[in-house]
Amino acid sequence: MNEPIDVVYTWVDDEFPGYKGELQKYAGDKRDTNPNRTRDNLDLIKYSLRSISRNMPFVRRIYLLTCRPQMPAWLDPDHPKIRVIHHDEVMAADILPTFNSFAIVSHLHMLPGLSDRFVYMEDDMLIPRPLEISEFMSPDGRPLVFTRRKHTPAHANLDPAKASPWNLALATANAALDREFGPKRHAYVIHGPRLIDREFFQEMIERFPGEFHATRTSRFRANGNVPGEYLYPHFLLESGKGALATRSRSRKMEGYASLENFAPWTALQLKMLEWRKPKTITLNDSFERSPNPDVVRNVRSTLERWFPDPSPFERPG
Repeated sequence: MNEPIDVVYTWVDDEFPGYKGELQKYAGDKRDTNPNRTRDNLDLIKYSLRSISRNMPFVRRIYLLTCRPQMPAWLDPDHPKIRVIHHDEVMAADILPTFNSFAIVSHLHMLPGLSDRFVYMEDDMLIPRPLEISEFMSPDGRPLVFTRRKHTPAHANLDPAKASPWNLALATANAALDREFGPKRHAYVIHGPRLIDREFFQEMIERFPGEFHATRTSRFRANGNVPGEYLYPHFLLESGKGALATRSRSRKMEGYASLENFAPWTALQLKMLEWRKPKTITLNDSFERSPNPDVVRNVRSTLERWFPDPSPFERPG
């Protein structure tokens, strides 16, 4: 329990000069330009870092993996605990530029100097109360896998022309797991941080070489890709390297809100999170093309109320 633990974020801001033009240059499907995955209108990662500083003080170093030359304007890259790593430092030149989060996630374990075990945080995840690394682990030291009751889809139940790239990727991951470990139904993994062992993550990639080659060579999410953030927990379970968390523990770990343009619904979800007091919170961008300004103001106000104190990783002023 005394080993160093780092945190890794993936992040992008589609308002960064030149990004949208580059994206449009390669995009071939309207699903490729979904702004829900690239928008940074709430500065969520700033509040996530504030939550880390306050509630996970044991973290040794924080990595931000992003495309060159992006970096949040408010971030102090010279802080000794911050490492900004651009895609071209860990990804092959012939697969760049990439707009595929699955491809990016498949390189997390390759960051230079990264701790043997690290916590992967998407940029919309927050730690609202003190969280210990032991809460990600079973009594025998194995990583816990936090799941929901609902099961993920199979390709037989999806129309590739209409299904979301996320659901298609889940189905591809399920088919790969069935091939290697035998057929069964696989549950959704909760929204929240992942404790990742670099050695196990590399072992997973070597176990599914075809799927990860297809993933890494797709500039956008595509049928035949696999999401490492979903496949890894199930690989841990199937190989005996991980342990399944109880339903109550999974529910306590996950706090989730879908940020939508209908103001009363989004406000209610935020109030419910305050009432439930989960260990982690994910605020998923579901604004589609045009965020409601009133909702954006309310969410920003809530974030400032939850995390009012600047982290040491922010530039002065």
